[in-house]
Amino acid sequence: MTEAQQESAPRILVDADACPVKEEIYKVAYRHEVPVVIVSNSHLRVPDHPLIAREVVSDAFDAADDWIAERADPKAVVVTADILLADRCIKAGASVLAPNGKPFTANSIGAAVATRAIMADLRAGGDAIGGPPPFTKADRSRFLSALDEALVRLKRN
Repeated sequence: MTEAQQESAPRILVDADACPVKEEIYKVAYRHEVPVVIVSNSHLRVPDHPLIAREVVSDAFDAADDWIAERADPKAVVVTADILLADRCIKAGASVLAPNGKPFTANSIGAAVATRAIMADLRAGGDAIGGPPPFTKADRSRFLSALDEALVRLKRN
C-alpha cells in the first residue's frame, strides 16, 4: 500500500513512547485490518506484520507530535495521552483517544487544555500535586471498546 493510499484509508497513529495499550491496538487493528503507525523518539519493538509500521523520529522536542499532527485527518484515529497533540489532531478532523479509552472531542478538548495549563502553573509554583491515577484493567477494557467503536464509525463514513 502506498503512503497516499494509507492516508486515504482508515488508520491508527500512535504516540507510542509511553503508550500502555500498544498490544490492544494491534489486536483491534488485526481484527479490522487497519494499518497502524507506531511513532516514537526511540526504536521500539513492534510485531512483524504488514499492518504495523514503525516511525522513529528525531529526539527533538515534539518531533513525534509534529509527525502525527501532520498526518492526522478525518480517516485517522490518534492514540495519545498528550492533550496538546490531541487538540492539534482534533482540529485536523481526526478521532482521538486517550490510552484509558476516553475520547478527546471538540467539545471536551478546551477544558482539558485549560486544566493542563492550571496544573502546569501549580507545579511551576512548587505545589506538590499528584499525577494521573494508576492505569487499570477497566481502563484497558474501555480503550479496547472505544478503539473498536472509532474504527467501526470511520469505516461507515
